[in-house]
Amino acid sequence: MCGIVGLFLKNPALEPQLGRRMTEMLRVMSDRGPDSTGFALYGSPVAERVKMTLRGHRDTDFSALASALSQRLDTAVSVTCHDDHAVLSVPSLAVEEARSALAALSSEVKVVATGSTMELYKGVGLPEDVTDRLGLTAMGGTHAIGHTRMATESAVTIAGAHPFSTGADQCLVHNGSLSNHNAIRRILKADGQVFETENDTEVAAGYLSWRLAQGARLDEALTAALSDLDGFYTFVVGTKSGFGVLRDPIACKPAVMAETDDYVAFGSEYRALVDLPGIEDARIFEPEPQKVYFWERQA
Repeated sequence: MCGIVGLFLKNPALEPQLGRRMTEMLRVMSDRGPDSTGFALYGSPVAERVKMTLRGHRDTDFSALASALSQRLDTAVSVTCHDDHAVLSVPSLAVEEARSALAALSSEVKVVATGSTMELYKGVGLPEDVTDRLGLTAMGGTHAIGHTRMATESAVTIAGAHPFSTGADQCLVHNGSLSNHNAIRRILKADGQVFETENDTEVAAGYLSWRLAQGARLDEALTAALSDLDGFYTFVVGTKSGFGVLRDPIACKPAVMAETDDYVAFGSEYRALVDLPGIEDARIFEPEPQKVYFWERQA
């Protein structure tokens, strides 16, 4: 049993509130997922720059690391620190060089996500503790997804926490279990997809990244997943411009959505949505089984 939340803002005036609203929603889902908490937020891109979210330790000197990386790349690298995470801003054309340089500079720091708009954070512990430590309340953005995990098939580790990101500006959270993830993993690895855990959710994320890399839109990739992924699942997916939801044909995992002129919100239970502004006038609905729900920001 896990908790999923998501918030896609249609009204730009609400963007400064995104982190605060997500904090409230995640904390309500504490009893569904007390083991670990994670979230990804999307914001406005900076021309010709890419964000690299790093995870280290609380005593990691991210500022010194950014300075050393700047010297290696011979270009400006900015850094924003969030406890044991940090977000670097590097030139778009230097991302792979930066990744290699970071591996050489520090064995304790891991690149957990990249993208022009996405930042991704995870931590072991209750949502209240993790969101406070990482400063989610003060973060803004255009849309976000989050997850509270109750580990049932693997250890309680940060590596096993959601969201999983397997492509630039792409991430996924999942409530459920896939039965054919090992077979799908073998197919994707043969095609060059890299996996860092044995988690079935990472396979689902990798599958969607694979479809998107082939040129599919998010809604098309989710539609294809209905045929290729077996098991029971509720997926909430984020991309640079999109926000998607998919439930398996049986839809045994709970889900509820709310839509207004200002936002689209998702929660494993309605109580995660009750404090959103204007919720009393929202269209409240349960997403139907094997139906793709998809919203996209206009360029």
